[in-house]
Amino acid sequence: MRAADRAGRAARAASQRAFLRNLGRGEAYQAEAPTLWDVTFRTAVAQAELEDRERPGAYHRIAFHTVDGAAVGGRGEPVWIETTRPELIPACVALVAHPDDERYRALVGRTVRSPLFEVEVPVVAHELAEPDKGSGIAMICTFGDLTDVVWWRELSLPTRPVIGWDGRLLPEVPAWISAESGRRAYAEIAGRTAHAAKQQVATLLAASGELDGEPRPITHPVKFYEKGDKPLEIVTTRQWYITNGGREPALREALLERGRQLAWHPEYMRHRYESWVGGLNGDWLISRQRFFGVPIPLWYQLDEHGEPLWDDPIAPDESRLPIDPQADCPPGYREEQRGVPGGFVGDPDIMDTWATSSMSPQIASRWERDPDLFARVYPMDLRPQGHDIIRTWLFSSVVRAHLEFDALPWSHAALSGWILDPDRKKMSKSKGNVVTPMGLLEEHGSDAVRYWAASGRPGTDTAFDVGQMKIGRRLAIKILNASKFVLGLGAHVNDAAAVTNPLDQAMLASLGEVVDRATRAFDAYDYTRALEATETFFWTFCDDYLELVKDRAYGGRGEAEAASAHAALALALSVQLRLFAPFLPFATEEVWSWWQQGSIHRAVWPTSEELTAAARRGDPEVLTAASVTLSALRKVKSERKLSMRAELASAVVRGPGSEVTRAQTVEPDLRAAGRVRGDFAFEANGDGVLTVDVTLDD
Repeated sequence: MRAADRAGRAARAASQRAFLRNLGRGEAYQAEAPTLWDVTFRTAVAQAELEDRERPGAYHRIAFHTVDGAAVGGRGEPVWIETTRPELIPACVALVAHPDDERYRALVGRTVRSPLFEVEVPVVAHELAEPDKGSGIAMICTFGDLTDVVWWRELSLPTRPVIGWDGRLLPEVPAWISAESGRRAYAEIAGRTAHAAKQQVATLLAASGELDGEPRPITHPVKFYEKGDKPLEIVTTRQWYITNGGREPALREALLERGRQLAWHPEYMRHRYESWVGGLNGDWLISRQRFFGVPIPLWYQLDEHGEPLWDDPIAPDESRLPIDPQADCPPGYREEQRGVPGGFVGDPDIMDTWATSSMSPQIASRWERDPDLFARVYPMDLRPQGHDIIRTWLFSSVVRAHLEFDALPWSHAALSGWILDPDRKKMSKSKGNVVTPMGLLEEHGSDAVRYWAASGRPGTDTAFDVGQMKIGRRLAIKILNASKFVLGLGAHVNDAAAVTNPLDQAMLASLGEVVDRATRAFDAYDYTRALEATETFFWTFCDDYLELVKDRAYGGRGEAEAASAHAALALALSVQLRLFAPFLPFATEEVWSWWQQGSIHRAVWPTSEELTAAARRGDPEVLTAASVTLSALRKVKSERKLSMRAELASAVVRGPGSEVTRAQTVEPDLRAAGRVRGDFAFEANGDGVLTVDVTLDD
């Protein structure tokens, strides 16, 4: 069996094993209940897969009539409700008003008759009714939205579904519609799509005089399956659930506590987790009516009529996993008994994708397959993932680990953002705005694309930016060229004892601070800040230090001074390559191979301690003062349109005493880099800005 096949079997077995254990502990259960349903995919949809989309609609003002008409005169004064879904009037089971709404207090407890379909329904009170919405009294249908489900459950109302799995009105007249006029009205909408039925019901209401005026256009949020293109319906189906705190306050609090135990990067992402867990209104629906996926590993006995005994499933022994109940037989049965009275039938559903991916830490650590590996790596250290799937992948993983192991599956969660297109919209396959990386890799190189990716801070969205990739490519090329220059000087040996020059010591002391900042940033999972610190120093190193040290490194001031420069350059190159390696892995690996054994990615991470001996008492501000002075010398030449190689007859550096003193410490290197041939003076004047005056050759 190929490795990929073995891995697939192992993943399916782990997913099914976890489900069976949930079932054994009572955490997985089957229920006939209202279910969010996508009519295109013909499958149940979990709360985590929903998204709201603004859609046009219309409020229809419709008259219900009281049954005890004698008490209010004639047939009864109408009770006006406003609804966007008049096609659900045949599914109406009650009208509901807020208990404190004076307009309808006397109506609560009485009975009204639905228009067109002539079905008597009670008027009830509930706190979720909104007095300031529409007419203040609403129609409860089974089921128009999730609030209908809450009212239906809490008020113990009957179930009268009229929408089928295909999104059409049921073809037969429901039994609860008994009036002949009502049955005729329903016959006109039977089998139609919900949209077509809505239009027909509105026409019938207008003809009967029970529609007040024209429907009032609105736009409102409508729930969709994230991959679907038609509004979701709520239908009654038999589905499998796993407890997730949506119905159990104690479990919800335990899962919130797990979120508090987890180290979040960035920390504010924890609030998204808490908001999701706190807003759950039901358990995790894990069954799906699809073809491809991990099967629910159960069978059911068939009674003498061939009907499944849903409440008594047959489970396999864990040693048989993974199993396919459509192909495998339950213990004690033969294949010829499949689908016949007294025989068995396999569960037809598969598990939700997240029901398996939530087990990824356990699958990767070979749970129940390699006890030694599992004991060493589980729970894991880090979950890196996008912030948009906190509610799905992260939460579901926490749920499974909590239920199975009473612990978190990992200690840290690092959240990335979305990739945005040039119009600042999320890139996604469904929107057709995805840029595939192959062309970018071929044009700019892998290091350049990785550099751009590293510019996106944890938790924040990152704009697609070819400009950043070009910067990354230039940086990678600069590393290659600067390294070639350093190694070409003969700087191959990290001899800390040879570093004696104050500029070299200052550079290494400054680099030590960079190492500490980058290390702290990585420890906090802020890779972008680590890159920024490293890159900022590198450009100072190239633009200033290499120019300042060049003459000395070539031997212009003797053997000992050259040795100091070579040792400092070798150590600085080694440290900087390792700092850059996570971001520019190919360029740094190439340079490392020029002068070191093995891979840079197996080398130890740099520490400031390995620079301490060489830096000795080096003052990082000496490098800063030298860089500022060199920049001032360059500026003078640039302003006078001189070559940077032009010689100066003399120069005077003026500024705050401490800066002037530091610059004077490295006067020989400044003289060589600035090509000052004659006097080079340093004067403290107390001013806040260091300046340079020069005299040119005649």
